[in-house]
Amino acid sequence: MKDQVKFKEVTPRPEVEVHLSDGRVLSGPRGASLGDFLKAVDGSFTAPFVAAVVNGNLRELTYPIHLDAEVRPVLMSEADGSRIYRRSLTFLLEMAFSDLFPRGTLTIDHSISSGGYFCQVSGREPLSTGELEVLNRRMEELVAADLPFERQQTPLEEAVAYFKEKGFDDKVCLLAHRTKDYLTLYRLGENMDYHHGYMVPSTGYLRWFGLVGTDGGFTLRFPRRHRPTELLPLPEYPKLLQTFRVYGNWLTRLGIDNVGSLNDAICEGREHEVILVSEALHEQYIAGLAAQIAEKRDQVRLVLISGPSSSGKTTFSRRLTVQLLALGISPFPLELDNFFVDREKTPVDENGEFDFEALEAIDLPLLAACLEQLVAGNPVRLPHYNFKTGLREEGDVIQLQPGQMLILEGIHGLNPRLIPEALTGKAFRVYISALTQLNLDRHNRVSTTDTRLIRRIVRDARERGYSAAETISRWESVRRGEKRHIFPFQENADVMFNSALAYELSALKLMVEPLLRQVPHGTPEYIEAKRILAFLAWFKPINPELVPENSIAKEFLGGSILKNFRLWKEQDR
Repeated sequence: MKDQVKFKEVTPRPEVEVHLSDGRVLSGPRGASLGDFLKAVDGSFTAPFVAAVVNGNLRELTYPIHLDAEVRPVLMSEADGSRIYRRSLTFLLEMAFSDLFPRGTLTIDHSISSGGYFCQVSGREPLSTGELEVLNRRMEELVAADLPFERQQTPLEEAVAYFKEKGFDDKVCLLAHRTKDYLTLYRLGENMDYHHGYMVPSTGYLRWFGLVGTDGGFTLRFPRRHRPTELLPLPEYPKLLQTFRVYGNWLTRLGIDNVGSLNDAICEGREHEVILVSEALHEQYIAGLAAQIAEKRDQVRLVLISGPSSSGKTTFSRRLTVQLLALGISPFPLELDNFFVDREKTPVDENGEFDFEALEAIDLPLLAACLEQLVAGNPVRLPHYNFKTGLREEGDVIQLQPGQMLILEGIHGLNPRLIPEALTGKAFRVYISALTQLNLDRHNRVSTTDTRLIRRIVRDARERGYSAAETISRWESVRRGEKRHIFPFQENADVMFNSALAYELSALKLMVEPLLRQVPHGTPEYIEAKRILAFLAWFKPINPELVPENSIAKEFLGGSILKNFRLWKEQDR
């Protein structure tokens, strides 16, 4: 008979083990920081590490390891890693700026697709080229000194008093609605600030950045995830910048400059006003856009609409159609999906999977032939793609009426290769995205990507039966396609439309929070769900039923009056 296993009380051993996700095991002193453990294998990862997942939870590198743990390093090439790096970099910029220009006010405004944040300075003249160079050198000095970012939990009253003394009214306004009685602050030297999310342990981690003057402000450059230790070339982005400025002017007209002032309006019972004015500004812009197209009706035969996922392209296209109808123009909607090549001819990606988002997944010669014949006024038999069989079939025969134009919506709408060169001068291109600019405060941005992801989680749950975990798991692939096929061409647009609504996250909050709370712990999606829930905690809710039926927000909330909108001539085909 085998000896029975004996259990006994023992004194904890002085060392603990960290089991890495690749199978390696590290041993070190109990209570040592996560960063100290990972430094033992520094250089063995594909990109610099800035945090880690410990037993299913995202942790900073300063987190002490008291028990044996399963650890997956979080690299700068990952979404969470890039967020931590960029957030820490903005704190470094803020601290260096306050040292050099104490009378100026720095605002981290919005992101750009090539890797950067557009920043503005108020309270003084914009920074000159020489001042930007001085600021850049000061940041480099702080990085070389490898100073710690000290994290501390501060009673809320003390944090509010500190920000009042500093003159940070936007932060004071935001904190007026905080339900917890403490706030996590980070300190560098004598200065402190709140940043929504985790940070790197010290300035020495922030080696890759640059400052470039940009149209009255400047761009804080940082690496993109696929090249985490390089700065990519910075293209000019005048149209995107102008679109953000228009939206900023809208927010000023609404009297809402940040999330704190939005919460003030909701608590004061002014949510109806915020919704109605936000929607009126959208309608005003769409009507103006339709008028631009109408003025060029003798020239424009194609309206091309493109934008990333969950931008509201469908509702926008139909509202634009309604405005064109009001001006006596009856556009014909052409569905790009019907021009897919047969499935067996679809290109594959690096993983051997069908890449339906590649431009070559479309039969470009057939599309060109159909467009040229339609614009010439000739009858054309359109193709119809059967998604069940993966084969193209014959569709309807159509013929445009004199003065009628086509509306073509799809991710490749701004790619110059989509349409034949002969039609380039007859196309009007529109880029649409939710370019959110209503930030938590001047140093804590609201990500445009987060807004679109929240929209998609709510819509996918209602229309496709997807869980929040399923939508989150697919999001990385969606984002990869956008970076390849949409963002590089956004400046090709004739006009840009910002589909963001100042109030929408407050309206989406009540619908998305229950979905996010169902994401299982221990999954990669749980970390993302937890992050979004913490972010949404800053917003006061708005009843979704207050949102008008033709709003772009209704495309995601449900109940859009435009969901089944069809032109009469479409219905008769």
